[in-house]
Amino acid sequence: MSESKDTTGAAAAAPVYDIQKILKALPHRYPLLLVDRVKSLEIGEKIHAVKGVTFNEQFFQGHFPGRPIMPGVLQVEALAQTAAILAIETLELGGSGKLVYFMSIDEAKFRAPVEPGCLLDLEVGFVQKRARVCKFWGKASIEGKTTCDVQFTAMVADPPA
Repeated sequence: MSESKDTTGAAAAAPVYDIQKILKALPHRYPLLLVDRVKSLEIGEKIHAVKGVTFNEQFFQGHFPGRPIMPGVLQVEALAQTAAILAIETLELGGSGKLVYFMSIDEAKFRAPVEPGCLLDLEVGFVQKRARVCKFWGKASIEGKTTCDVQFTAMVADPPA
């Protein structure tokens, strides 16, 4: 992976996918795009992405007033979007117009709250991969503390007509 210098002069790893590349890979847009950058990607194996969780997220207005917490289902969605990038790259679907759809969510566990101001790490890997159906494991965490882990299955298909 290439390195770039930040304003302090320290070496920092350049993202594998910046937001522009993510927008090309995923059909999601505001307010439901939940991946901000990809830090590492091992084709056919695993991916590490991040989501900057800010107080300006729409869901914080109602979940919960006075105690904002990112809904667990949105953590799972962020992991699924990360998995879609892994699948698109692994199955060489970039530019094909194919979409990656959820089929099932299994063994979801929510272990700690996600509050505004954190950087949510999203790690996803293949459990099983086929041409059209893939099974993944996913883990969301903040500074090494797991907030959510899950297994899920997704299908690669054409978008609806």
